[in-house]
Amino acid sequence: MTDASEYLPADTGDVRDALVEWYETDHRSFPWRETTDPYRILVSEVMSQQTQLGRVESAYRDFLDEWPDVETLAAADRSDVVGFWTDHSLGYNNRAKYLHEAAKQVRDDHDGEFPETPEGLQELMGVGPYTANAVASFAFNNGDAVVDTNVKRVLYRAFDVPDDDAAFETVANELMPDGESRVWNNAIMELGGVACEKTPTCDETGCPWREWCHAYGTGDFTAPDVPTQPEFEGSRRQMRGRIVKALRGHGPLALDDLGPRIRVDYAPEGQHGREWLTGLLDDLAADGLVEYDDGEARLAQ
Repeated sequence: MTDASEYLPADTGDVRDALVEWYETDHRSFPWRETTDPYRILVSEVMSQQTQLGRVESAYRDFLDEWPDVETLAAADRSDVVGFWTDHSLGYNNRAKYLHEAAKQVRDDHDGEFPETPEGLQELMGVGPYTANAVASFAFNNGDAVVDTNVKRVLYRAFDVPDDDAAFETVANELMPDGESRVWNNAIMELGGVACEKTPTCDETGCPWREWCHAYGTGDFTAPDVPTQPEFEGSRRQMRGRIVKALRGHGPLALDDLGPRIRVDYAPEGQHGREWLTGLLDDLAADGLVEYDDGEARLAQ
């Protein structure tokens, strides 16, 4: 069991105050930081999974123009939601399916009101512990400390916390002021995203933790490995997106008509032929996104 006091300085209150003051003085503006609507925050969190924030901001605005609240999303046609996801290059299409299902759960099982605790939010389709805690924090000020890659990097460098998930969670929760999950989680994530990136900019960004920071004092800015997103170009993820887009645009297609729309070098008996194409369709069918039989593929109804 990790003892957080082993890593945190004695003047923890000053550490907290310095970070919150730094954040409230100046921070990046994102539309999801200007709302406490759990629906809008959930949309932003699902979109942000392994997707660059610059692309998320534009897609987020377009999504809310189309489906401004949980009721309109719940009533939407799933193929339209999945099509939006594909058109905006937001990654795995099953996230769109899960977001749509979660909206229907809120409408049908919770009288249109979101659960307010991390535990309750995890009952929604596709909402894992991290996303549930983020929504509880930013919508209801009712979460635990968020521990993402940026936060781990900050804690590792600043307080020499070992590269261990349990240690990160213990120290992060001990450091967070009681009842302040909204501002605190925004602030520490901002610190990791602006000042304590892979290449830190401590002085340039006026990092508020320099006087306590182990890395700043020693000059050793190593950090835990950061997971990297697999190459998108040519990936199965890209090919699955092309299939959904083709079926959405053209309706049901025979496999040998669909194949060339996915890869120009499609050949029925070739390396990228029917066997390769049906493997992709199997993945999409397992996610409930497409159906295919008798040599024809279509979007699932």
